[in-house]
Amino acid sequence: MAHPHSTPANTTALQSFTLPDFITQPYGEGKTWAEGQWMKLFDGRNEALVTLALIFLSHEFIYFARCVPYLIADMIPALQKYKIQQKAIQNTAQNQWKVFRFVLLSHFLLELPLIVGFHPIAVHFGMAIAAVPFPPFKKMVLQVFLFFVFEDFFHYWAHRGLHYGPFYKHIHKLHHEWSAPFGLAAEYAHPIEVLILGMGTIGGPLIWCYFTGDLHLVTTMIWMTLRLFQAVEAHSGYDFPWSTHNWLPFWSGSEHHDYHHMAFTNNFSTSFRWWDHLFGTNRKYIAYKARKAAEAKAQKAKKAL
Repeated sequence: MAHPHSTPANTTALQSFTLPDFITQPYGEGKTWAEGQWMKLFDGRNEALVTLALIFLSHEFIYFARCVPYLIADMIPALQKYKIQQKAIQNTAQNQWKVFRFVLLSHFLLELPLIVGFHPIAVHFGMAIAAVPFPPFKKMVLQVFLFFVFEDFFHYWAHRGLHYGPFYKHIHKLHHEWSAPFGLAAEYAHPIEVLILGMGTIGGPLIWCYFTGDLHLVTTMIWMTLRLFQAVEAHSGYDFPWSTHNWLPFWSGSEHHDYHHMAFTNNFSTSFRWWDHLFGTNRKYIAYKARKAAEAKAQKAKKAL
């Protein structure tokens, strides 16, 4: 029997464990390590140029890095059972390379000039750029959620509009070159479409900042990061058991958006399923899912005989 005042070995181990200094050590003047590093980024440098570099370079790294897991999945035969469209195979090396070149060129010729104009507009609207401390975590979570809601609503109507006759023919058809999408194709789109739908992504933060004067660049960058994660996942072409919509039922995800590319209709939302449900633009999708479920059930019954 252990002595009543003795300390169990596992408790001693836990007490001796400490987080690394770079996480716990304060920067000084009550600031966290992260806030200190943020200050160093801007210290003695042009704020507009640092903001430009932060946004553009993080966008490039996050977007292409987010595609890597799906590129790896393409090379693993055991994961091909999770490919949503088994018959339409468009994620070939040739197509991937074509899309990569197109998207990279679009980033430099279109998105980079737009990012140059972000700083003066953001500052004019009252966004905090280099300032510390960062906003409280709960505030950032709330703001990011509101940006998701705004973007989803904006994207629903703008995307639905882009499927109208001449808009589809001259603008949106380029994005639908891939009826079986893959991650890199998330930003494969006509420049006008990039401008229109991009307004939904950056519009939420700017409008919020204009009316409240309460937004930090860090929150905006977290939002942009999560939006990129969402966009690439939606176009991945894979429905893994761990895919977001499988544990967050109202999330659109790859399974929802893949049908849109396959059928060229329905499911116009980006992040959530509720607008398509509310406005009835998921009826063909629901019928398709019901038909697929019936076919699967019939096949299972046939094998059981």
